[in-house]
Amino acid sequence: MGVAQQMDCRNWEEDSYRDVILQERETLSRTVFRTAYAPNPNSNPNSDHVVTASSDGSVAAYSISACLEMGCGSSRNRNWLAAEPEFLIRGHDGPAYDVKFYDDSLVLSCGDDGRIRGWKWNEILESKESEQGDKMKPVLDLVNPQHKGPWGALSPIPENNAIAVDSQSGSIYAAAGDSCAYCWDMEKSQVKMVFKGHSNYLHCIVSCNSSSQIITGSEDGTARIWDCKSGKCIQVINPEKVGSGGSFPCVSCIALDSSESWLVCGKGQSLSVWNLPARECVSVARTQASVQDVLFDENQIVAVGSEPLLTRLNMNGDIISQIECAPTSAFSVSLHPSGVAAVSGYGALVDMISQFGSHLCTFRCRGL
Repeated sequence: MGVAQQMDCRNWEEDSYRDVILQERETLSRTVFRTAYAPNPNSNPNSDHVVTASSDGSVAAYSISACLEMGCGSSRNRNWLAAEPEFLIRGHDGPAYDVKFYDDSLVLSCGDDGRIRGWKWNEILESKESEQGDKMKPVLDLVNPQHKGPWGALSPIPENNAIAVDSQSGSIYAAAGDSCAYCWDMEKSQVKMVFKGHSNYLHCIVSCNSSSQIITGSEDGTARIWDCKSGKCIQVINPEKVGSGGSFPCVSCIALDSSESWLVCGKGQSLSVWNLPARECVSVARTQASVQDVLFDENQIVAVGSEPLLTRLNMNGDIISQIECAPTSAFSVSLHPSGVAAVSGYGALVDMISQFGSHLCTFRCRGL
């Protein structure tokens, strides 16, 4: 329908037709890998923003109030409305995989180019131009180290698949593609510790700020708890031993609750809940599709994956509710303090769902 409306058969141009087809396919295949709600310095909830990291390397900020005014578009024919970002920049050469906020002052992103970049959030909010392109330079630009091989040859720069922050210690942690996790010193912009022990690349990472520990999840099928002072692994968590099974060996996502006493691991078509002080698994839940992101919402677990569903479970692994969402494959779920969930994924779609299960708005993110 989109092509037919744009093309006039009386003035047929094969090159133009091809460009339109390729542009539509590129739009439909773009993926939002991560969304994060921005800190709100004002008491007015209408000033809230959601920030996205996408497969085209872009980092963008969208006004929630503007998106709510758009509504949900047409879900029957998947004719989702395209939102206009208040800020859009090429953050990375290659896909951008994660976005986080550091101390409410910096928006950080990481990507396939092995970089962690940061921009001042206040400057983004005060910017008068909706699209900065390459005009706004990052105030932070970290690049993963390369490894030396035979005859002094250097390895490719390993990608960063996820980041975690600890503003109290001034640290940024990166889950990299060379099986290592890196701890970066914010002030010096230098690597101050490398965590080695996984046998395959890392998918996810979280920081336990109260205990100076981090937890990583890897393609090797394990999650590991690390002591940030010594750099040593103090516990290996293997969800396979508690019956995750299946043909998906990797730990794709992990999350900590607010007390940092409970850990949930997504591995294949299962979720396992761990009591960290007791060092034991307390429950395992089965899912119909592979889990790709998970988080805690007080005493509940919220998960998304390679099916268009937002699933809520209790700590025993029992499903409380399942709500259909717009992305056919969801890679990220984040929660606003008000309880609104932002689910993003394939098709560059972001679906905002209230705590009662109603769809507040669904929009397609703009590409570069």
